[in-house]
Amino acid sequence: MRSRIAAVLLPILVPFMAIVAALLVGAVFLIALNTDPLKVYEKLISGALNSTYSLSQTIGKATPLLLVAIGICIAFRANVLNIGAEGQVIVGGLATTAFALAFESLPSGLLITLSLIAGALAGAVWGGIAGVLKARFGVNEILSTIMMNQIAIQLLILLLTGPMRDSSASATSANIIQTAQIPKQAWLPLLIPRTFFHAGAIVAVILAFVGFFFLWRTVAGYRIRAIGANPDASRYAGIQVPGTVVQAMLLSGALAGLAGGIEVLGVTHRTIQDFSTGYGFSGIVVALFGGLHPVAAIPASLLFGGLLVSGSKLQSVGINQAMVTVLQGLIVLFVVGSTEITRRYRIRRAAEQGRMPTLESEIGQPTLAEEAG
Repeated sequence: MRSRIAAVLLPILVPFMAIVAALLVGAVFLIALNTDPLKVYEKLISGALNSTYSLSQTIGKATPLLLVAIGICIAFRANVLNIGAEGQVIVGGLATTAFALAFESLPSGLLITLSLIAGALAGAVWGGIAGVLKARFGVNEILSTIMMNQIAIQLLILLLTGPMRDSSASATSANIIQTAQIPKQAWLPLLIPRTFFHAGAIVAVILAFVGFFFLWRTVAGYRIRAIGANPDASRYAGIQVPGTVVQAMLLSGALAGLAGGIEVLGVTHRTIQDFSTGYGFSGIVVALFGGLHPVAAIPASLLFGGLLVSGSKLQSVGINQAMVTVLQGLIVLFVVGSTEITRRYRIRRAAEQGRMPTLESEIGQPTLAEEAG
């Protein structure tokens, strides 16, 4: 009974203790900067949660982070390091904007749906290119996805200064690189008026649970996890490893592209040069923080969304945005490192019970999800 309780509580307590340890180490840096850590941390919390507007900003930032993180979970579970989510977010936003502007006469519901599908397809294609290169030609996906990011950035600049440039921009705003505003019937509905809490947040949460069901309750998801645990054994068992790798990258890219589309339809209402603001890279951090579990990525995305919102408000206590990045890195370092403690505990517990470690223990399935099964 005691070991059963420990198995349930350990995955909760260890990450919590890791966060506390990261904040303590962060406090050392803050003291070295002659800053009161308590004031900084209080500002971080209040800046993200002290009002309806701040909370809606946090949710708005967390929405694309969550969608990217779900896709990263799928790719990383297949042992494919998708570092190209940033580029996939960009092309997703571009495709969504282009579709919404080209078919503005469509009814609102249909226009929103098809625009988001266009963004997801663009992201899937962008991610699928790296997947095919890895599966068929053995190209390292880290290198290919990083290069695809750079291509996406240059494509963004090319389109925003050329075919997709806002032709109605005034002379005073001629230097602003952006597209025309999408029609209002393509805007995502706001759940709270005059805030950033739009319907895309609900879509993201639903997809998190869909991602969990896909990975742990379907044959396709099992194949992805099996390849991530041991590709040679999976190949011997008859799993088509190259095809599954491509499938994982297609899904990962589609979710990142959807994140870009939702950001356009829900927040910016047009594509601008820096509309992504690093969601692709931050989404990787959120996925790692959530233990590569789609549902656990929900609170992780809220945490990092809050850090992004409150980070811009720390100048009042003498801290710049760079320190927020340091805190993010410390939290990820400690939490990701703490997952090794949980994994080793599971393996030791399995050995004490006289059974072999399961696939779940090898690839780090959270105990709470294991209990749900």
